[in-house]
Amino acid sequence: MKRREFSAATACVLAGAAAAWPQLALAQKKPEDGSDYKTLDKRAPSEAPAGKIEVVEFFWYSCPHCNSFEPLLEAWIKRLPQDVVVRRVPVAFRDDFVPQQRLFYSLEAMGKLDELHRKVFQAIHGDKQALNKEDLIVAWAEKNGLDKARFQETYNSFSVQTKVRRATQLQDAFKVEGVPALGIAGRWYTDGSMAGNMQRAVQVGEYLIGEARKAR
Repeated sequence: MKRREFSAATACVLAGAAAAWPQLALAQKKPEDGSDYKTLDKRAPSEAPAGKIEVVEFFWYSCPHCNSFEPLLEAWIKRLPQDVVVRRVPVAFRDDFVPQQRLFYSLEAMGKLDELHRKVFQAIHGDKQALNKEDLIVAWAEKNGLDKARFQETYNSFSVQTKVRRATQLQDAFKVEGVPALGIAGRWYTDGSMAGNMQRAVQVGEYLIGEARKAR
């Protein structure tokens, strides 16, 4: 099934389904290109400063597996070496994903991402709020202490629209098939489907970070 044909219920399953079973036992072996990860035909753009290795986490706020992966990702970020930077990128497999892309970049633009990123997941998966349309998102933002007019202006701003477009271009450059997924150094891609689960995907990511470091 092509990624843009996914239903809302299955959009995050292809790459992320195994994230629900973190205890799945896998043989510890060297990751293999084509099975545990794939090498891109063409390098994807990176925003990492010179001398840094960029890890991109592709996600969708409404994906339950992305919600489950978030604590593991946060723990991983805390123990990554100083030469590694992590960037979150919201995907849009369909047009109705775009409002949540705009939500993410609006929070980022307003300096509220660290404070409210996890609260978006909680609202959707814990409180069962449908944050999939502008009016619902604006109401949620106001409820969480943001100025309604400023948030709405940011949400519809050219800068946010530009970031949304670039996010989708990056998603296409990495040929993301489902979420959560990881892009490493603009050169490699892995996800829960390829690696077996997201814990294993993180291990594959660490291996690829090492390969990127060797190639400097």
